[in-house]
Amino acid sequence: MDLNTQVCIVGAGPGGALLGYLLAARGISVILLERHGHIDKEFRGEHLNTTGEAILREHGLYEQVREAGLLEMERVEYFQDGQVIKSILPGPEERHTGIHVPQKNLLQVLLGQSLNFPNYRLMMDTTVTELIRESTEGPVTGVRVRHHGEEWTIHSQIVIGADGRYSTVRKLAGIQTTILRHGFDLLWARIPAPDGWPPTVRMALAQDAQLALFTQHGGYIQIGWNIPQDTYPQLRKSPVDPFASALIDAFPQLETMVQQYIRSWEDFVLLKVQSCVCDTWAQPGLVIMGDAAHTFSPTGAIGVNSAMQDAHVLAPLLIEALEAEDVSLERLRQFEQLRRQETANELDSQFTREAGFRAHFPAYHA
Repeated sequence: MDLNTQVCIVGAGPGGALLGYLLAARGISVILLERHGHIDKEFRGEHLNTTGEAILREHGLYEQVREAGLLEMERVEYFQDGQVIKSILPGPEERHTGIHVPQKNLLQVLLGQSLNFPNYRLMMDTTVTELIRESTEGPVTGVRVRHHGEEWTIHSQIVIGADGRYSTVRKLAGIQTTILRHGFDLLWARIPAPDGWPPTVRMALAQDAQLALFTQHGGYIQIGWNIPQDTYPQLRKSPVDPFASALIDAFPQLETMVQQYIRSWEDFVLLKVQSCVCDTWAQPGLVIMGDAAHTFSPTGAIGVNSAMQDAHVLAPLLIEALEAEDVSLERLRQFEQLRRQETANELDSQFTREAGFRAHFPAYHA
C-alpha cells in the first residue's frame, strides 16, 4: 500500500500530536504514525508548566484538556522529619505551581481535534522500518512502515521524528548523539492518595536521596525516588522494607497506603536517567524534535513542555517551507537555530537543580 502526504510525523506523543494538529488546522496534509496500538500507554512525565499551559491556551485547546481531566497543584513543599520546612506558592498572577494531565487525556484532545480535519490521518500500530531517499545523500522523501503487520510506503515532502528518547527515525538517519548521565536513576511507583491529601508536589530527603511525590488527577500519588546510577540490580537483591520504611518516615500520612501497595521491588518501575545532545536536528527533508532531539532528565518536568514548545515553533516553519517548496537542510535547520540554545539552557538548569537539591534541607546541608 502506498500513501502520499505533505508531512509524515513519527510518534504520537504530546509533541508529535500537537504538531499534527497545528499543521492539519492550517490545511497541511498530515499522516501521524504511532507504534503503540492505543494511547493509554504507560507514561511518566505528565506535568505541564507555564510554557505548556500557555501553548494550549494560545491554540484554544486548554479548556478542552481541562474538561478531559487535569489537576492544578496548589504548592510545592519541602519536608524534613515529617514537617513542612519550605513552601512555594503560586505567584501573584498564577493559579497553580504546575498541572498534572494524564497523557491519555491530553492525547484524546489533540488527536480527537485533529481527526476532524479531512487532510489528517492517524495510523496506530505502525512501526517505521526505513527512511526513503532518492539517493544516498539525497533528501528524505518518506518512510516504509509495518502497519498492522503489513508493509506500507508513505511518500512525504517532510518526515518528522517525534518518536522519543530511543528514536528509530534518529537512528535510521544516522544522527549521532552524546549521552549525558546525571549520576542517578529513578524509581517510579504509584499509590492511591489517602483522604485529605492535597494537590501538591512534595519533596524530601530519604536515605540521603531525593524523594518526590506528585499528586495526580484521579486520586493517586506518583512517587519518584532517586537511587545512585546503575545500582538497581544490586538493590533488588535486598529487601524492599527499608525503602518502604524510609518513605513512611518522610511522609507518615502514607503509612497505610505504602504498606498495602509497596510490597516488593515489582511495585517500582526503573527509569535510566540520561540526557542526550544530538549533533544536528535536521537533514534535507527530515527534522527530529522533542526527546528524539534533546532528551532531558525528569527534573523540573521539562520534557513534555519542551516537546510542545518544539511543535509550536516548528509548525509555522514547516508551513513556510512547504509553501516555498524548499525542504533543504538550510531551511529546516532554522528550527534548530531557534530552539537549540533554549534547550541547552534547560538542560544546564537541570544539572544545577540536581546539584543544589540538598540545600533545601538545612539539617542535612553541609
